[in-house]
Amino acid sequence: MATKEPRKRMPGSARRSRIVEAALEVFAARGYHATAMEEIAVAAGVTRSVLYDHFPSKRVLLITVLQEQNARLVEHVGGRITGSGSPERRLRATLDAYFSFTEANPGARRLLFDHTDEDDPEIKVVRWGIRETRTRSVAAMLGPDLRRLGLDPETEAAQAVVELLISGTDGLAQWWARHPTMSRDRLVEAAMLVLWNGLSTLPETGAR
Repeated sequence: MATKEPRKRMPGSARRSRIVEAALEVFAARGYHATAMEEIAVAAGVTRSVLYDHFPSKRVLLITVLQEQNARLVEHVGGRITGSGSPERRLRATLDAYFSFTEANPGARRLLFDHTDEDDPEIKVVRWGIRETRTRSVAAMLGPDLRRLGLDPETEAAQAVVELLISGTDGLAQWWARHPTMSRDRLVEAAMLVLWNGLSTLPETGAR
């Protein structure tokens, strides 16, 4: 009679990754307060004790997910910001990269930008820190372009411009989620009309 081979134990790093992925989906779908650690354990296919071995609290788990997803987003978009080509080509590629990230990772986008009502002081501090770090990172990557506009990337004015770009682009991503029939290419072209050409190029309207 053949004997069963002993079941291989999943490495700790793989279990942690599975927990983080499950937490991302549950948090994004239900929000922080409505999510129970038991739900995340079930979604990850682990016991509660294993879950708590990796993450001592729901707050720590959410903060970990936020930090990791933000790092993924900045890395994904940053490669286009600092890539080769003209500023126009890089802007187009950057917009496409952001929209491709949101298309492939809708839960991550919602968790990073939409679900901000945790009403937890520690989480709020972390969220603002992530936001400030993201803005400063993008400002640094846009350094040569900002200097051509006469802006020092280290100044508040430059960071305000970057915050406008980030918030505006994500606002468009939110609109796209409500109008999914529009193709990503058309969305990029629509954004380029304003972000590259500028409102000053639009024809004047009104009484003559």
